Amino acid sequence: MKQLSLEQIVNCGVDRQTAIAILPQVERWLAALPAVECWQQLTRHILKPDCPFALHELLYETTFSDWDASQKPAPAWFPSQEEIESTNIAALMHQLQIASYREFHAWSVQNRDRFWEMTIQRLGIRFRQKYTQIVDLSRGVEFPQWLVNARFNIVESCFQAPEDSPAIVFQQDGVLSTMTYGELHALSNRVANGLVDWGFRPGDAIAIAMPMTAESVAIYLGIIKAGCVVVSIADSFAANEIAVRLQITQAKAIFTQDYIQRGSKQLPLYTKVIDADAPKAVVLSLDISVSGTLRSGDLAWQKFLSSNEQFDAVATASEAYTNILFSSGTTGEPKAIPWTQTTPLKCAVDGHLHQDIHPGDVVAWSTNLGWMMGPWLIYASLINRATIALYYDAPTERGFGQFIQAARVNMLGVVPSLVSIWKTTACMQGLDWSAIKAFSSTGECSNPQDMLFLMSLAGYKPIIEYCGGTEIGGAYITGTLVQPAAPATFTTPALGLDFVILAGDRPINKGELFIIPPSIGLSTTLLNKDHHHVYFADTPSLPSAVRAGLSDQFANQPVTPQVNPPLLSLRRHGDWIEHLPNGYYRACGRVDDTMNLGGIKVSAVEIEQVLNSVAGIYQTAAIAVSPPEGGPSQLVIFAVVAPDRQQDKATLKTQLQKAIASQLNPLFKIYDLAIVDALPRTASNKVMRRALRDRASSTNVFNK
Repeated sequence: MKQLSLEQIVNCGVDRQTAIAILPQVERWLAALPAVECWQQLTRHILKPDCPFALHELLYETTFSDWDASQKPAPAWFPSQEEIESTNIAALMHQLQIASYREFHAWSVQNRDRFWEMTIQRLGIRFRQKYTQIVDLSRGVEFPQWLVNARFNIVESCFQAPEDSPAIVFQQDGVLSTMTYGELHALSNRVANGLVDWGFRPGDAIAIAMPMTAESVAIYLGIIKAGCVVVSIADSFAANEIAVRLQITQAKAIFTQDYIQRGSKQLPLYTKVIDADAPKAVVLSLDISVSGTLRSGDLAWQKFLSSNEQFDAVATASEAYTNILFSSGTTGEPKAIPWTQTTPLKCAVDGHLHQDIHPGDVVAWSTNLGWMMGPWLIYASLINRATIALYYDAPTERGFGQFIQAARVNMLGVVPSLVSIWKTTACMQGLDWSAIKAFSSTGECSNPQDMLFLMSLAGYKPIIEYCGGTEIGGAYITGTLVQPAAPATFTTPALGLDFVILAGDRPINKGELFIIPPSIGLSTTLLNKDHHHVYFADTPSLPSAVRAGLSDQFANQPVTPQVNPPLLSLRRHGDWIEHLPNGYYRACGRVDDTMNLGGIKVSAVEIEQVLNSVAGIYQTAAIAVSPPEGGPSQLVIFAVVAPDRQQDKATLKTQLQKAIASQLNPLFKIYDLAIVDALPRTASNKVMRRALRDRASSTNVFNK
């Protein structure tokens, strides 16, 4: 029998009189109800957002104490039938007369052309010339042609909501403001006209290095309206990293800002752009005096903007580039990944079905245009006729939570490291987040305890774990609002996609994940690397048991290698995934030398190149280590150093951190530094980072 004592509740930080009042009811539910029903009663009547989180943990652990250990963590949210019926997924299932979600996912994989056609029609995507075929697979799944012969501009599908509907709600200097769809449309047209007036032509690459603001959203949309290509650069990068991205893409201009305001701090941005030897710039200014100190050829924002609020968007083919984003490579140089006209459809469909975004919803995700979730947020919100919520200051403090409350956010996206800060500082306690109907988490592995805490902040709402990549345009594994949500776990492959988990060519419950293409959103080219080598070369064969579950167009493909890759080709992604006994999934980190630090993907080589230039450093190896209980990876550095530096580890760690902050990104924090005599290497002299990762895990750096 499950029992609790009064002292256990008091020790959670509950005052004694309140504990005396609630204990009898809690005991009755624990004794009389099954675990799921008991938890539902507790979350509705006892566990309010202002309760100490320790009480939430105690009651969750007690309620599910006899839950099958192989099925843990237990779900902390269960959808009601009413909640299920209100979802976009349920609407499509009814249309198809499909009874269960599992059947629906299987249908979406077996009928990929019909799935994408139905969702494109459901979202009302606008075409100047409609496609003659959804997908042409004559060249194999490495090179699918989506929306054959279509001509369109995806930005036109971002403006289907009524003109007076709010497109963006934003907070700057404590003031909540709104930009309507009509106002955003007009401002993006002024940007497009300004580009034409400045002499740019369709296909030109135009960079953006600035925070996620209402103006940057309009700039992003205006560049694509003009038929140009956005080069996305995160505003946190150092000057040399900005320069690398400008050089790879041969950007012809850049939009930036004089500085970034973070609380009382002003972080220079325009000066970093100058140091990067950037092409001519358009500079938005928080300080009116900056316009008088611009480089020759640069323009202040107001001088650049056209007064013409009308623009006829440039229609292009479906495979035309719209955006170049960057992800980590394993050779030091970031991968330059083009998004085409079709990639935003993946963003919008994922948002429609998995985050369940409806017209009029308010969607917030603390992100940046330099990371894929920035463009994702634009398309997933606007194509679904929802409102983007943007907070201009740091999301780590209470002001962000007050903005979420005031903006009545319905879907809040997070990075797990951010949730960990909220939990440690308790800065979000006592806020009214009742408007939230779902959270979504991406960027790094989640910790179950932190995710339970996040659910508790809104009176227990589901978290849609969301994992994919820039080269996918969204997720390959995620959750839904029609399935129970267990903290830090995924419930399903993304709709329209599937994958296998393999050891060699053998299916296994915990191993490397391979995507079964094709899907809208999956990249087909890289600007600066061999796409086939990165994603398809030497991947295992699709197991016959899996092929048998696919539709005839996939199952009947030959298994022998061919010059043109057959339809059974698997696509490498590099994630280590565990399929749990209860059917859910857990992310276990990367299988290669790529790591996620604070939600940003970076390669070990990129970090090591910076650290190896520090005086007294002979060699370094950078690895990411996940805590034993799960959660965001932490950066650990193994270093071979000069004899005179071996005794001053603290100073050396500070210098290495400073080098990373100044030359790469200040968001990458060194968790631990290990000084070693030599780095383990293979016979071919490659650093054995996996051996170092195992060493760090076995010595448990987190218990130091």
